[in-house]
Amino acid sequence: MVQLYVREGCPYCRKVLAAVQQFGLEEGKDFTSIDASVGSPGREIVLKVGGKIMVPFLIDGDISMYESDDIIAYLKKKFAVTG
Repeated sequence: MVQLYVREGCPYCRKVLAAVQQFGLEEGKDFTSIDASVGSPGREIVLKVGGKIMVPFLIDGDISMYESDDIIAYLKKKFAVTG
């Protein structure tokens, strides 16, 4: 399952979460969103896997990426979203 690391108040995180909603993806089925705010375990995972503390951050198996536009394009392709 795709893991999306996000932080409250982050406009780029909101952009990604709005896209998954628009794509009709379901939390718990297609993806899970994980808190990556200061002091959270999610933030430590972002740093460990990605090497920098930046959100949004996606992990899908061996694939990981930053940048909201890249994440949206990846999700669109993975879930064969048209339009």
